[in-house]
Amino acid sequence: MSVRTTFSGVTGLRVALWLVVAAVVLFPIGAVVSIGLGGNHIRELLDAGIVDAAINSAVSSSVSAALAVLLAVVMALALDRTDLPGRSVLRLILLSPLLIPPFVGAIAWTGLLGPSGSVNKWWESMFSSPLWNIYGGDGVIFLLTIHSYPVAYLIVSSAVKRIPAELEQAARISGATPWAAMRGVTLPLLRPAAVASFTLVAVSNLADFGIPALVGLPDRYVTLSTMVYRFIQSGTVAKPLEVVSTIGIALLFLAVLAVAVDRLLAARSAHGIDGPTTSLQRLPLGRSRVVAAVGAWMIAAAITVLPILALATQALLPAPGIPLTWDNLTLDNITSAVTAPGTLVGIQNSVMLAASAAVICGVVGLALGVLTTRTSSRDNVGLDLVAMLPQAIPGLVIAVGWLIVGRYTGLFDTRWVILCAYVMAFLAIVVQAVRAPLTSTPIALEEAARSSGATPVRALYDVPWKMAIPAAVTGSVLVALTAVRELTMSVLLVAPGTQTLGVSIFNLQQAGDYNAAAALSLLVALVGLAGLGLVAGATDRKKRA
Repeated sequence: MSVRTTFSGVTGLRVALWLVVAAVVLFPIGAVVSIGLGGNHIRELLDAGIVDAAINSAVSSSVSAALAVLLAVVMALALDRTDLPGRSVLRLILLSPLLIPPFVGAIAWTGLLGPSGSVNKWWESMFSSPLWNIYGGDGVIFLLTIHSYPVAYLIVSSAVKRIPAELEQAARISGATPWAAMRGVTLPLLRPAAVASFTLVAVSNLADFGIPALVGLPDRYVTLSTMVYRFIQSGTVAKPLEVVSTIGIALLFLAVLAVAVDRLLAARSAHGIDGPTTSLQRLPLGRSRVVAAVGAWMIAAAITVLPILALATQALLPAPGIPLTWDNLTLDNITSAVTAPGTLVGIQNSVMLAASAAVICGVVGLALGVLTTRTSSRDNVGLDLVAMLPQAIPGLVIAVGWLIVGRYTGLFDTRWVILCAYVMAFLAIVVQAVRAPLTSTPIALEEAARSSGATPVRALYDVPWKMAIPAAVTGSVLVALTAVRELTMSVLLVAPGTQTLGVSIFNLQQAGDYNAAAALSLLVALVGLAGLGLVAGATDRKKRA
């Protein structure tokens, strides 16, 4: 049930929200489509190598997404379906790539597996040849996999927890072993979630900029995202916005297709595996329990500890190639990197933009959640879809859209165009956060407020709005944490004096100041891991309570 809207303050709120989402979401998307279709740049793109870039993007995004989903399924089965020791802590550690920006992870891994990386140096001293040069397409695929499998795991793990235990129990009664029941029952039911996570991860990886730029370009491995950056920054084409908008249309089409497929598969998955909430019995690992635990912890250490140590090594040495000894360790790189004018400006801009985006997304997202879940109107579905659409649109397309809009609105080359892009990209985070508490709140409370003489707007404010504020605050914090480490949109929209922290690190790396870039990256990574520690502590306290 829901409160029926009348031509009142609720209608005014609805009109205002439509204007907001139209300006923040539909206007930039429309700009990309109109500009991209307005000029014929196919021949120009073909001459620039668009076919090779498209193939590289398709291969790297699809292969990394497939590997990420495979890892996610293995993680979900090991952590959520077996008696593997230390599952809770191991899960948090394996999810840590979510808290470290991909471009920071790329810098860390190049310190391990680059031509002069510590692992390659050690391997070469033992076997007279390097282990593996991470630069190139295979390195791009590897790093995209590392930084996208946590997203796939969250989707697959949620599906695992919703599988009715009675299905596996029926298979066991029929004579199947626990592992046979998992193969015959659990894995087929995970297929919709696996396909949905593959679609979303592939589209996200398709437009990632930091990893292909830092790991692919040194080996001339060009993707669509790095090609767009080249067109915007180099001035090698006469009408760069029209050219990159043509690429943006293709990416936008894939994003819309991903949204449709995701919703369809989510509906099928929900219908297919909903059932009793009895917990699945964990499968005993038996004699393999210790071996599996050691292997899992070694993988977790390789994914989290080794890259951090590589960053620390680069940050604490005065220059690349200097031996790692106590006498050579110094804090000069960290001090100079943190106190550099460009870094200070980047930190200030990142904090200001992240905080502003968090506040705006918190207020607008809360209002959208209240209106679309607690009122009855034919346009609720449309309003919700428009608000959620940017979540699946590559940041590359969002940045191109605001590049175009910025030129016609006076926002070009200002911090405000970056803020608008952030609001567009992250608004859906808050809408999703407030949806669950709003849909579970009894409508009788609002009816009681209306019976006491409250207007429709006042009833919405007194009951669902206030009850969903904690969820909106949580969503806003997630927006701030995501925005403060963003690179793909910022690097295209940046102008002198508007650089963000991510752009500052990227510029240092591109300028060859690897130690300073590693120093800043180390600080960002440590902040992310500190957040992981807070989450772990909060989880432990919640369990004890």
